[in-house]
Amino acid sequence: MAAPNEMTPAQLLRLIGTPECPVIVDISIDPDFADDPFLIPGAFRHPHTDRSGLIARLDQRPCVITCQQGIKLSQGMTALLRLEGIPAEYLQGGNFAWRDHPDAPRVPAKALPGLVEGGTLWVTRHRPKIDRIACPWLIRRFVDAAARFLYVSPAEVMGVADRYDAIPFDIDGADFSHRGDHCTFDSMLDAFNLRTGALDRLAAVVRAADTNAHDDCPQAAGLLALSVGLSRQYRDDSAQLDAGMQMYDALYRWARDGANETHGAPGGPL
Repeated sequence: MAAPNEMTPAQLLRLIGTPECPVIVDISIDPDFADDPFLIPGAFRHPHTDRSGLIARLDQRPCVITCQQGIKLSQGMTALLRLEGIPAEYLQGGNFAWRDHPDAPRVPAKALPGLVEGGTLWVTRHRPKIDRIACPWLIRRFVDAAARFLYVSPAEVMGVADRYDAIPFDIDGADFSHRGDHCTFDSMLDAFNLRTGALDRLAAVVRAADTNAHDDCPQAAGLLALSVGLSRQYRDDSAQLDAGMQMYDALYRWARDGANETHGAPGGPL
């Protein structure tokens, strides 16, 4: 019988990429992590010896704790967190079980940018439309939930990146930018090893909308229309990003669960 505070890899996989995903904390000891330096998407590492620091960092948010095998480290930490009233679960089988799941992506630790004041900091051109909303959504849902994004004048992106230790994206000269007929969203999927069926389907829409290749994907024109509408609706780029997060949450669920669904007029095919 499964423990009441246990989550399976399949259950966690259904939550990752959605607003309902719990905080994922990897408390593997350093030698174990060095042997297999990959993270579950969205997870951050924290030493199991710093329980008070983790309690403060979680701030009462629901979490899933993982370690190499899902035994003493994660189960013990989960029990301790629950004593503090934090809704904690441990990942059944730990990182090994996640690694062995056929559909579970793993993010290479070496691909993750450094943190600035507790989270990654990114910078791009102001007045975003498609890539500059889609990429922040991808980062927050699959790489770093605490990521922050700066929108500045195009000529100042690289200077701001240098002065504030931010990662530039979607601009010429940045590591995360267009490559051939692929857009910045594609570059991030490749860098973070996030090529899943659902994200590839979403990437096809983003790519076609962002590169004006609407014939390649029937959903692209709709995404462009919504993106232009959002950019007209919001004067503040950060407020536009907040609204765009909900739009891409819906697109991801379409790509993951609803791409084959159709709709007809009343009395016609559903």
